[in-house]
Amino acid sequence: MNSKLVKLFLRLAISAGFLSAVADRFGFWSKENSAWGNWENFLAYTKVLNPLVPESLLEPVAIIATALEIIFAVFLLAGFKTELFAKLSGYLLLLFGLSMTFTIGIKAPLDYSVFTGAAACFALSVLKEKYLEIDTLIAKN
Repeated sequence: MNSKLVKLFLRLAISAGFLSAVADRFGFWSKENSAWGNWENFLAYTKVLNPLVPESLLEPVAIIATALEIIFAVFLLAGFKTELFAKLSGYLLLLFGLSMTFTIGIKAPLDYSVFTGAAACFALSVLKEKYLEIDTLIAKN
């Protein structure tokens, strides 16, 4: 498989993962396919993963995490500043995986492939060849 297709696959897979998680917290997945199913359950999980964050800041933390996932997914889908947004996505997933590890144990981030996702993001960030990316369209004009 050539590197252009690998890069495209990574962009699509990472974006789909972020958007699926966001859809879950807004109740767009069925109960059978949900981790949280609604915003309130996601907030409760945010509290579990961030025990040192004051109660008054939990919702802003959840909103920021959700906004970042949406923004990163959209930019990766479009192929805009792919290297930057892939790297930022990797850091976000690494932070999430470490939070999971230190609060609920290592099994969950391993079972949910959080560290694998972070590694995929970092791998995407070093693939320099452009393919179906908006950056290439902007550069040509």
